[in-house]
Amino acid sequence: MTNKPFNVGRDCRVVLIYNGSRVDLPTVTGFQSQQQTNRLASMPLNDMPRFYDVPNGWSGGFDFQRDSSGADDLFAAIESGFWSAGTIINGNIYQYVTEVDGTLTTYEYVGAAIRLSNAGRYQSENIVTQHIDFVASIRNKIS
Repeated sequence: MTNKPFNVGRDCRVVLIYNGSRVDLPTVTGFQSQQQTNRLASMPLNDMPRFYDVPNGWSGGFDFQRDSSGADDLFAAIESGFWSAGTIINGNIYQYVTEVDGTLTTYEYVGAAIRLSNAGRYQSENIVTQHIDFVASIRNKIS
C-alpha cells in the first residue's frame, strides 16, 4: 500500500452522539477545532517571565450537506427538552481521521454543547449546507 504524503479534507468523518442517539453526518464538507486554554503568567522579580497554558476545553465547527433531517431533528429535540422540562443536553462528537499510513485515529469531544449556527439556505438548484458550532470539555484520543 502506498502512503499518502499528507492528510486531505476527505480523511475526516464526524458522528454526533446525543442523549443516546447517534446522528451520522455523511457529507461533512469542512471541520475545524482548536484547543482552548487559560494563559497564566508569572512575573518573578529576579528572573524572566514565565507563561503557562492551562487546558480549558475545545471549540470548533463543521459544515455539512443536508442529506436528511438528522441534525434538524436533533436540535428540535434539544430545544423541546429545554422548553418542556428545563433540561440541557450535552453530548459527544466523534471525529474519525484516516492517517497518511492508512490507520484510523478517533477523537472524542466530550461534554459537547452544540449550536446550529446555520440551518441552511434553500434555493433552487443549490445544495443546502448547514453549520454546527461546538464547545467541549475535553478531546480524548480513542484509537
